[in-house]
Amino acid sequence: MRSLLYATTFMAVIGLAFWAYHENYKTQAALDEVEDLSRDIAAARARLAVLRAEWAYLNRPDRLRDLAELNFDRLGLLPLRPDQFGRVDQVAYPPQLPMLAIGTPIDISSAGATQ
Repeated sequence: MRSLLYATTFMAVIGLAFWAYHENYKTQAALDEVEDLSRDIAAARARLAVLRAEWAYLNRPDRLRDLAELNFDRLGLLPLRPDQFGRVDQVAYPPQLPMLAIGTPIDISSAGATQ
């Protein structure tokens, strides 16, 4: 009887050791994946910062003004003037729909009940 208890305990220890070994490798793989994803996120943020800097550089007002002057004949761009904007009373809003009158209400709480 004692040898059966020892054998069962030994098998349980071996099973738990195998489980712990397997879980350790799964954990290490998950940590490696998290590290790779963190590295990818950092690289994407760095690329985004560079793209934002390039966008800001390309959209400088003096550069855009020079481009507009350079391509004036082809584009016909002119500076904005206050008289090019409309007034609020000149905006055509859609017509107001008339309010729909509610007729006789119908009680639907007992309409589908079977007696």
